[in-house]
Amino acid sequence: MDKKTKRTLVTCALPYANGPVHIGHLAGVYVPADIYVRYLRMRGEDVLYVCGSDEHGVPVTQRARKEGVTPQDVVDRYHNIIKDSFERFGIGFDIYSRTTSPTHHRFASDFFRKLYDEGRLQERTSMQYYDEEVQEFLTDRDIVGECPHCGNPDAYGNQCEKCGRDLSPEELINPRSKRSSSTPVLKETKNWYLPLNEYEQWLREWILEGHKEWRPNVYGQCKSWLDAGLQPRAMTRDLDWGIPVPVEGAEGKVLYVWFDAPIGYISNTKELCESNPERWGTWQKWWQDEDTRLIHFIGKDNIVFHCIIFPSMMRAHGGFIMPDNVPANEFLNLENDKISTSKGWAVWLHEYLEDFPGGQDVLRYVLTANAPETKDNNFTWRDFQDRNNSELVAIFGNFVNRAIVLTHKYFGGKVPAAGPLTDVDKEALGAIPALRESLERNIESFHFREALKDAMGIARIGNKYISDTEPWKVAKTDMDRCATILNVSLQICADLAIAFEPFTPFASARLKKMLCREDLVWDLLGSENIMAEGHKIAPAELLFAKIEDEAIEKQLRKLDEIRAEREAAAKAEAAKAVAPAKEECSFEDFEKMDIRTAVVLEAERVPKTDKLLKLTIDTGLDKRTIVSGIAEYYTPEQMLGREICILANLKPRTIKGIESRGMILMAKQGDGSMRFVTPEQVVNPGSQIG
Repeated sequence: MDKKTKRTLVTCALPYANGPVHIGHLAGVYVPADIYVRYLRMRGEDVLYVCGSDEHGVPVTQRARKEGVTPQDVVDRYHNIIKDSFERFGIGFDIYSRTTSPTHHRFASDFFRKLYDEGRLQERTSMQYYDEEVQEFLTDRDIVGECPHCGNPDAYGNQCEKCGRDLSPEELINPRSKRSSSTPVLKETKNWYLPLNEYEQWLREWILEGHKEWRPNVYGQCKSWLDAGLQPRAMTRDLDWGIPVPVEGAEGKVLYVWFDAPIGYISNTKELCESNPERWGTWQKWWQDEDTRLIHFIGKDNIVFHCIIFPSMMRAHGGFIMPDNVPANEFLNLENDKISTSKGWAVWLHEYLEDFPGGQDVLRYVLTANAPETKDNNFTWRDFQDRNNSELVAIFGNFVNRAIVLTHKYFGGKVPAAGPLTDVDKEALGAIPALRESLERNIESFHFREALKDAMGIARIGNKYISDTEPWKVAKTDMDRCATILNVSLQICADLAIAFEPFTPFASARLKKMLCREDLVWDLLGSENIMAEGHKIAPAELLFAKIEDEAIEKQLRKLDEIRAEREAAAKAEAAKAVAPAKEECSFEDFEKMDIRTAVVLEAERVPKTDKLLKLTIDTGLDKRTIVSGIAEYYTPEQMLGREICILANLKPRTIKGIESRGMILMAKQGDGSMRFVTPEQVVNPGSQIG
C-alpha cells in the first residue's frame, strides 16, 4: 500500500432499515468491502470493520405509515433481518450496530451541539410545503406532482423516477401531498445549515489536488459539485422521527438523516471500543489518529455525502482524519431492469440464503465477477448458473477434487515426494508468483473484478496442469512421476486456498480443512513446498455443486410474477390518473365547434417523423387530409376504414409541408396512451355530434 499506517478503518454504507438487503447492495458495497478487509487481515494488518443500520429518515416513516405500525417497529424488524443476513452470508463486521442506539443518539447530538456552540452552523428561515390537513411539514418524498420535464404525473419532490431528473418541490406542476392528497401550501420554517461554501476551497485542494487517484466516477462527481459552487445545506428537518435537535426553540425538528447517519460510523466505533477497550483501544485512535487509514465503501448515490458533506462536518468539528479513499461502485441491474426496493424488483439476500443453502460463495463470486466498478452492470440468473457450473465447478472444484482424490488413491492421503521437476511442472508453479503480485496490486487499488480473475487464473493453471499431465494414466507406468505431479497439484491447491479466501471464504475454509492446513497465511502464496512431503490430508469433499435448470427457472418464475404484479399495478394507477379540469367555456363557445363523424379512406406515415400519420378522410361533406400524431399507437393499416370523430371547422394548419384540415377527437389515458372516440353504432360520414 502507498500509505504506511499502523491500522486501517473500513466503513460500509449504513443500509436503510426499511427493507432487506438485496444483491445491488451486496455488489455495490458489502462484497467488495469484505474482500478488502479479509485480504488485509490475511496480511496480518490491524483492521476495524464498521457498519450498522440507518434507522432514521423518510423511507422508514413512509413504510411505517403504509404498514400501520410505528417507525420503531419497522427498524427493529429490518435491523434484525439485515444483521442476520450479513452474518449468514459471511460479511465479517467487527460491529454492526444501529442509529437508534443510545450511544449514537448521544454522540450525534453532542456533535451537532459542538458545531452550534462554536458558530459553525447558520440559522435560516425558508418556505417549505406544509400539509394543512395533517398539520405537518412535508419532506420532498411526501410531495408528488407533474414533472416539468417529461409530464410524469407522479414525480417526487426530489426526483422524477420516469426521466431521472433531480427536482425541487417548487418545480412540480400541481403538487399534492402523499399524506392526504390535498394541495400543500408554502409555510415559513426555521432550520440550521452547514455553510458548505466555506469549505469549498479546502475540498478542492484535498480532493481535486490531493486525491487524483480516486476512481473517475468519484473524482468526477466531486469536481462537478465543486465546479457548480457549494451552497449552505440544512442539517435539520421538520420531522417527528429522528434525533431531536439539541437546541432551544427547535421543538418538532430532528437532525437531517445525512448528518446523523455518517456519524453512526463513529458512534458504532465508540460502542465497540467501550465494550472491549483491551482489544480495540479508544475510538479516538481510529478516528483522530493520523496513523489510521480510513476507507469508505459506498454506492455512487452516496458520493456527495461521503466526499463533500461528511468531510465538511468533520472539518467543522475539528480533530478528525479524512478518508484516504472512497471506492464507490456504480449500480447493479437485475435481468436488464433497475433494482427497486419499493417496487419489489430485487433478489433479497435472506431469500437467496433460503433458496440456495450453502451458496454464499457462489453469489459472492458472481457479484464480484460482475462488479459494477466503472459502469452499471447486470445480474442474470442464467449467467449466475453458467459461472457456477463452468468456472467454480468445472475449473476450481474439479481440479481440487481430482488432486485430493488421486492422492488418497495412490498415496494413502499423504503428500508424495516430488522428484526432479520438468519444464511443465516449473511452468505451472512459476506462473503463480506473478499472479500473486497482480492479485495484490488489484485488491490494493480496489479493482476486485480483476483480482478475482487473478485468483481464478491460478485455478485455471492447476486444472490445465493436471489435465495435461494425466497422473491417473502416468500411475500405470511411472509412480515416481505420478508422485511429482500430485505433489505439484497439492502445492497449487494450497495456493488456491489462500488466494480465494477473500472472495470465497467458505470454500477456502473447506479446502484448508481438506488439506489439514488451517494455518495457511497470505505470505505463503506462491512459495515453494507449502505442502510438506508426508503431510496427511483429509478425504475430498465437493467445493461447489452444479446448479440445475430447475433452480434457475424457479427464480425466473418468481421475477415474472413480480413483473406481472408491477405492470398490473402501474396500469391500475395510470387508469386512475385524470387530467385536471380546464377553465369553463360558454354554450356559445361550444356551439361554434362542428364535430362530425368521418371514415378513413387512406393512411400513410409522414416521412422523417416518428409520430405523424397522414390520413385522407371522408367527412360526408368532402374528402380532406388530416395530419395526426398517433403513429406510436396506430399503424396505417389499422386506420383504414376506421370510423372517427373530428373537429371539422378547425382552421387549417400546415404540418411538415402538408395542409391539415381538422383534428381527430381522442381520449388520453392516464399513462399517456391515446384511444379513439367513436360512435356506438355505424353512422353515415358527416353525422353531427352535439
